[in-house]
Amino acid sequence: MPKTALEIQLKTLPNEPGVYQYYDSEGKILYVGKAKNLKKRVSSYFTKTHDSGKTRVLVKKIASIKHIVVNTETDALLLENNLIKKYRPRYNVLLKDDKTYPWICIKNERFPRVFTTRRVIKDGSEYFGPYTSMKTVWTLLDLIRGLFPLRTCNFDLSPEKISAGKYKVCLEYHLGNCQGPCEGLETEAAYLEKIVAIKEILKGNFKSSLIQFKSQMKELAEDMQFEQAQKIKEKIGVLENYQSKSTIINPKISNVDVFSIMSDEEYGYINFLQISYGSIIRSHTLEIKKKLDEPDKELLELAITEIRQRFHSNSKEIYAPFHVDLGEDLLITIPKLGDKKHILDLSLRNAKYYRMERFKQAKITDPDRHVNRIMAQMKTDLRLKDEPRHIECFDNSNIQGTHPVAACVVFKDGKPSKKDYRHFNIKTVEGPDDFASMEEVVYRRYKRLVDEEQSLPQLIIIDGGKGQLSSALKSLDALNLRGKIAIIGIAKRLEELFYPDDPIPLYLDKKSETLKVIQQLRNEAHRFGIEHHRNKRSKTALNTELETIPGIGEKTIVELLKHFKSVKRVSEATKKELEEVVGVSRARKVYNYYHKI
Repeated sequence: MPKTALEIQLKTLPNEPGVYQYYDSEGKILYVGKAKNLKKRVSSYFTKTHDSGKTRVLVKKIASIKHIVVNTETDALLLENNLIKKYRPRYNVLLKDDKTYPWICIKNERFPRVFTTRRVIKDGSEYFGPYTSMKTVWTLLDLIRGLFPLRTCNFDLSPEKISAGKYKVCLEYHLGNCQGPCEGLETEAAYLEKIVAIKEILKGNFKSSLIQFKSQMKELAEDMQFEQAQKIKEKIGVLENYQSKSTIINPKISNVDVFSIMSDEEYGYINFLQISYGSIIRSHTLEIKKKLDEPDKELLELAITEIRQRFHSNSKEIYAPFHVDLGEDLLITIPKLGDKKHILDLSLRNAKYYRMERFKQAKITDPDRHVNRIMAQMKTDLRLKDEPRHIECFDNSNIQGTHPVAACVVFKDGKPSKKDYRHFNIKTVEGPDDFASMEEVVYRRYKRLVDEEQSLPQLIIIDGGKGQLSSALKSLDALNLRGKIAIIGIAKRLEELFYPDDPIPLYLDKKSETLKVIQQLRNEAHRFGIEHHRNKRSKTALNTELETIPGIGEKTIVELLKHFKSVKRVSEATKKELEEVVGVSRARKVYNYYHKI
């Protein structure tokens, strides 16, 4: 479709809720979106300046638009979700999770069986779920079978066949796990009472079953049937124990869906908790891959629609961390304190744990994804033009000005590249001058890289505050590299990050992965520099006669070498010159040693 035709279509879009679809010149669907107002939403793609490069590319590819008008915003959400799953457009978020979940089935038959299945058959049977964990399913089934004797056979227990005596009780009857409906030993009405109680338990309502069991126990005790009463008491204990494990703080909170979101540069993680009768009856986390840097609000709205469809939720109230547009039929609550806030925090914690587990798994199964995510996060956190795939960190090391050295450590793709580490002996600076030393090593490092036409880093980190950063900038200016390489300084005390020409430091979250990588670089540079300094100091000590002079310790040796620069100059110094450096007593010992007095 020519551009002019596209512009005409934009002007004629309705001001109604609906779903829009973008297509490329070959008729391939690119993107599906929903809108409260189709005209405003679709027009914004073509009138706004988009920060995301992916969105700009998408807009360039749009050749035609189709739209569907719906009655309400809720309908738009549902339709958008269905179309995304059907067509899987390139620029839409990817809902990762298509596995079949287990259900608990109450079969549509006389004396219904209760069992687990992954196939939902529309034969009138009731299905509870789906559950996200088989462990939950087996726990519930064990609880039900421990409380209520049920049949497990698949016989057709019609009145005619039972009265004809077609079936005989099996071992399950003799073990007490079934009450023998196949021989007419249990009435259908009594059996269905148990099924009603089971349905309530599966919904999270334990109250009616507890009342019923307590009533039975009391009646049995009054009839002196203490053994039977004890068995009922044990069932009450099992039910109360299960209830206490699953009940949240406030049992009054019922029939509520809780949603929270945790996201990074590439993915969104949405946790869902379903609350019924004060119990968490379901927890599920959905992972969504971003395609157009979608905001959390958009991801959460899509995920809520998907999850509620998938798990057949009919709850009328939703707890969320911020307002979401889901139509007028749902009550959106944003908890600020109390039990409701506690539940929302629990959901967020589940999302965070899921994200952490995915990261750990990704490190093993897909290390490239892990690296790409960290690089993208560092680019955003540090406000860089490019991902810092190659980072170099500098640190000065000297003790009382002796043997000044510097270290440069190199990280590539977030990992140490030890073959690229470099030591520097300070050549042009006299005495302990960290600023001048930093200026020298940065100049030497990048002069060499430029001369040898080697690749330059995307980021330089200077271990120090504004002073060291300014010194390093002088060297970059001298080499005409300022602006071509990003450079920051990190001050130790408060982990402040300093930028050129910006007096206000940047503070990163103490738990952020970006700060952890920077700290790892800084600590590695410090370790590497100290190691070289110690080696150099030890080598000097081994090669000097000074340590063989009786009564002269390491501190005196350091002071002498710091002043005279070499052992030869110490040996040629006058007694007065020595006294000015180390005092009368130690000067006499050194002078006497070299002059054989």
